[in-house]
Amino acid sequence: MNTVKTRQRKLLLIYSFLMIIFFMGIAGRLVYLMVFQSEYYTKKAATVQERERKIKAPRGKILDRKGVVLASNVTVCTVSVIYSQMTDKERVIEVLSKEMGLSKAEVEKKVMKRSSREKIQSNVPKQVGDRIRSYELPGVKVDEDYKRYYPYGGLASKVLGFTGADNQGIVGLEVQYEANLKGQDGLILTPTDFRGMEQDGTPEHRIEPVAGGNLVTSLDLNVQKYAQQIADYAKQAKGANYVSIIVMNPNNGEIYAMVNSPEYDLNYPFKLQNGAKKSGKSTDLLNAMWRNQCINDTYEPGSTFKVVTATAALEEGIVNRNSRFFCPGYKIVDDRKIRCHKTTGHGSESFLEGTMNSCNPVFIQIGLELGAKRLYHYMGKLGLFQKTGIDLPGEASTIVHQLKNVGNVELATMSFGQSFQITPMQYLVAVSAVINGGRRVTPHFGIRAEKENGEILQEFEFPKKEGTVSQKTSKEIRYILEKVVAEGTGSKGRVPGFSIGGKTATSQKLPRGSGKYIASYMGFAPAKNPRVIAMAIVDEPQGIYYGGQVAAPLISRLYENILPYLLEEGKRGE
Repeated sequence: MNTVKTRQRKLLLIYSFLMIIFFMGIAGRLVYLMVFQSEYYTKKAATVQERERKIKAPRGKILDRKGVVLASNVTVCTVSVIYSQMTDKERVIEVLSKEMGLSKAEVEKKVMKRSSREKIQSNVPKQVGDRIRSYELPGVKVDEDYKRYYPYGGLASKVLGFTGADNQGIVGLEVQYEANLKGQDGLILTPTDFRGMEQDGTPEHRIEPVAGGNLVTSLDLNVQKYAQQIADYAKQAKGANYVSIIVMNPNNGEIYAMVNSPEYDLNYPFKLQNGAKKSGKSTDLLNAMWRNQCINDTYEPGSTFKVVTATAALEEGIVNRNSRFFCPGYKIVDDRKIRCHKTTGHGSESFLEGTMNSCNPVFIQIGLELGAKRLYHYMGKLGLFQKTGIDLPGEASTIVHQLKNVGNVELATMSFGQSFQITPMQYLVAVSAVINGGRRVTPHFGIRAEKENGEILQEFEFPKKEGTVSQKTSKEIRYILEKVVAEGTGSKGRVPGFSIGGKTATSQKLPRGSGKYIASYMGFAPAKNPRVIAMAIVDEPQGIYYGGQVAAPLISRLYENILPYLLEEGKRGE
């Protein structure tokens, strides 16, 4: 009996001890939560009892190289209603429909919706928002916001790109540099009671937004304007599908201008322009309108590619400027008769003269002597088998035969720029490496991101590769291409007072015999020490379609305007 009582007492003591420990643990936990975690849970409770409204951060501006604003912001408003706080819903419907030009039915549907917050409309002009705010209607909120604005409309539209309704970049530089431009949104925190009603006399808490950084680009407003005027005129005069012009520094890859005519109005990016075809799905039409032909499309470069073939042949010692050739007007390769553009032939000519004449048989012979393996080697060194890495989305890739599938006929046609496709940007990068002494650059627009006060946030760097071409070959090519403009097929690319090097091309589009051509021309200046390179492409010009007569004059006219502006007076004609 005593043994049983003793056991019961022991168990009671054990249970009592455990209960004491349990309650001490609870008490300790309460002390920890109420004392040491009080601030945390106070904030949590406040969050539950606060209504959040976002304050959009102003998006960073996009500037040209001299600080001219190409993309900025205008203040707009977002109008919304809070169902539980409206005291006169009929009055709210009447005012909002009147001031915003909306139907009463449309406004009523949103006003009568039982939600914590219902947006009526965004991107409301500020003056309209101010008028709505002046009515002081309970439950109606007017918050200021920002909308992207492009002061020059369609200028550089396919480079700059645009933003969506949420002010995020969609295409172009706007999306490429989204992280630098977007900023950090703020908040308005309004205390509410358990019913969701705002508490009278309790101030709102604001977390201020942080503005995005400004993007300084290599674009030059003046150069872009001149290039766009020339491209627009040429497109209309020649009835072309499009005209593209690129202007770049061949030594560092900074792009001064990139035009793809027709451009579109960046302030109305979802409105089809007059030049857009109306048949087909609207999405496809818009994508075609936004397309940047300089980087998104490939084409057969035609005779401008002879610069690459000549570079490879000079590097390998196959030719020099005095090497002799004979052109009867064609070249037989296996079972094919490949014609020269001069069907009666050029007769006896040197390599220099053959380049000046843009003679296909000369380059076919050089290409066959060079061989596919060596030609591909130099194409690779000049970056023609890879994307350029330009800081724009959607860059296209090269379309080319696999080396094992290149026979004599394919090699012959490739030697003068047919049977493969590259982008205009790839070609300009390759030629830049040839004429600048062998440095393959990355073409780009971004220079730096900075605050409004000029404080630098980030300097952008882009890869370079040295030694792709020898200095000797680079100097020789510059001399040869200067002669092409001075005395050869590129004569319409001459600019009074400046030495110009260049190369023309007339590419027949597939299918052969369709009668459709691409006229193009590449020119650089000064010829002996290039500091600017430009290219014009005219797609399907009507009437005369030769590159030397259609595209070369465009760059000549452009250079007449911009070379005095871009180059120092003392460097003319060097």
